[in-house]
Amino acid sequence: MLGHVPPLPQQPQRSPFSGHMVVCGDDALARRLAVELRYVYGERVTLLLPPGRDTRSPELPLTGRGLAGLLGRMSSAMNRNGGNGGGGADALGDDTNAGVEAVRILEATEPSDEAFEEAGVGSAAALALVYDDDERNIRAALTARRINPRLRLVIRLYNRKLGQHLETLLDQAAALATPGLDRAALDASTTVLSDADTAAPALAATVLTGSSKVIQAEGLLLRAAERTPPGGGQIADPGLCTLALLSSTTHDPAGTEGSDSSGDEGPRLLPDERQVAAATGRGTIVLEAVSQAGPPGPPPRMGGRGAPLGQVFSRRLRWSALGVGLAVLALAIASTLATGDDPLHAAYLTLLDLFAMGDPAIGDPTARQIIQLLSGVAGLMLLPLLVAGVLEAFGSLRTASSLRRPPRGLSGHVVLLGLGKIGTRVLVRLRELGIPVVCVENDPDARGIAVARRLRVPVVLGDVTQEGVLEAAKIQRSRALLALTSIDTTNLEAALYARSVKPDLRVALRLYDDEFATAVYRTLRTAHPHAVTRSRSVSHLAAPAFAVAMMGRQILGAIPVERKVMLFAAVEVTGHPQLEGRTVEQAFRAGAWRVLALDATPPEDRRPHLTAPAAPAPDRPSGLVWDLHPGYVLRPEDRVVIAATRRGLAELLRRRRPVAPRS
Repeated sequence: MLGHVPPLPQQPQRSPFSGHMVVCGDDALARRLAVELRYVYGERVTLLLPPGRDTRSPELPLTGRGLAGLLGRMSSAMNRNGGNGGGGADALGDDTNAGVEAVRILEATEPSDEAFEEAGVGSAAALALVYDDDERNIRAALTARRINPRLRLVIRLYNRKLGQHLETLLDQAAALATPGLDRAALDASTTVLSDADTAAPALAATVLTGSSKVIQAEGLLLRAAERTPPGGGQIADPGLCTLALLSSTTHDPAGTEGSDSSGDEGPRLLPDERQVAAATGRGTIVLEAVSQAGPPGPPPRMGGRGAPLGQVFSRRLRWSALGVGLAVLALAIASTLATGDDPLHAAYLTLLDLFAMGDPAIGDPTARQIIQLLSGVAGLMLLPLLVAGVLEAFGSLRTASSLRRPPRGLSGHVVLLGLGKIGTRVLVRLRELGIPVVCVENDPDARGIAVARRLRVPVVLGDVTQEGVLEAAKIQRSRALLALTSIDTTNLEAALYARSVKPDLRVALRLYDDEFATAVYRTLRTAHPHAVTRSRSVSHLAAPAFAVAMMGRQILGAIPVERKVMLFAAVEVTGHPQLEGRTVEQAFRAGAWRVLALDATPPEDRRPHLTAPAAPAPDRPSGLVWDLHPGYVLRPEDRVVIAATRRGLAELLRRRRPVAPRS
């Protein structure tokens, strides 16, 4: 039975097979990744979890029964829908799950040598380290590289700069331990990913009306946009091509929001022309535009060490200082005209008189004496001005080190709940888009508090479930609510309270479980049929990228289609009979994949990954050809960019599984 999970072993034992995948983690991402590899890619998977229940992750208990339920729901959904939202099992040929053992679950407090030996890391093909703690992942990666130098490592790290250094270090260790390792294998030997970076763009896009997803590759920008359903009897504009049809019940309060259990009413990924023509009344996601990317600009400044002059001194004080300065200038000019003195010398004498440092003008002309008296009066005015400036500077510096409060007249902003790993990345993304944000966080020591302070983003400290907290964030004048705490019930409670304050508020929730998300969606749509409601799962958005990396590839990007995901990846044509020798039109498989572009770079000059920065070479023919003729025949040396469903990409990347030894 596909949903069956064998009992946990009572004593350490060696892995019964080789060439398998090992996933180590302590939260929802580990479980999602194991399900993705097992039921989408058809790989043998060993899942290494900490013993007992993880109290830090209330999304789903880490017990065999809870995991069995997740595996069973995923298995039935994949078998029923083919995992593609429209193609079905027939569109993909044979079953990837045929003859594959269920997920093997082990428990270990730490990813130690003994735990890795029991999981069979020494003979595994790939290892994913997706613990929530960066330090634990680094220690485990160093241990695994020592045990198996040829092992493909996929590591979850929040720290980007540290991840780059670690990836280089582990690749060097693999090259030294296995001389002669080919370039492609070495490049894929270590991949560092961040679930926060993967999910943040999609989460940020959910709060934008007419939101679009931008994917950059080889100097080009690919933009996919969501379009509302056309009028009665009309067909949605396909743009350059239609990537997905939204749920037929998206605007029906009793409908689902595109979960794996939504069936024929759910979204259809990569539909063919017949399905698009028949889908009247459905919203679409289309490939809207492809344009040249501008030169990379400097990274966005996350806040400076100093503060602008306008934020240190008040406007009244600045006007007062300007008035005193103009008075000094007028006195210097008057002194020059009255005494015929050199302008510089006259200005010098005026300043001496201003600071009461000059000699009395006894015996000088009357005009000079009057100017000296006026300079003294100006000096008396300067003293309180200097004192006020010092006091305001100290007060401004103290305020700059504290959190800002929402301004009194703020409106049209996004209220962001939760400043953990995910919330922090989403905050940075929203500020890059120039969207005003007000954050709500219960923990004053949360990871994103320092980032919000540097970005000078208003923050309300308090429990969002308490009355008055959302009002302090100006929820009644906001444009959207983005609830990204790690607790589903907290996100739901905040959304319900926000809707009671502003019924037409756009709401996006971070929810893990599909069944719970469907129930929440139906309830909110019934109560507020004219308001937009969205739910997203971070682990569901990030798991496909980690799974593709486990297969030795990297995706260019991902687009959420309700609660499903569409992937964009670069694929070598050689070795794929589904592509090789076929025209672009023949290679298209509805509900599975579509060829979007051709990499025109000669094979010897290609970079291993399109996401890597390219060295400037104007004389080298390169770039992606997006306007491919449907009759173009794909050659073995070609590399193409495809849009694919999870199951469709799994078939293209599927490797021949080693046969388990018989006992």
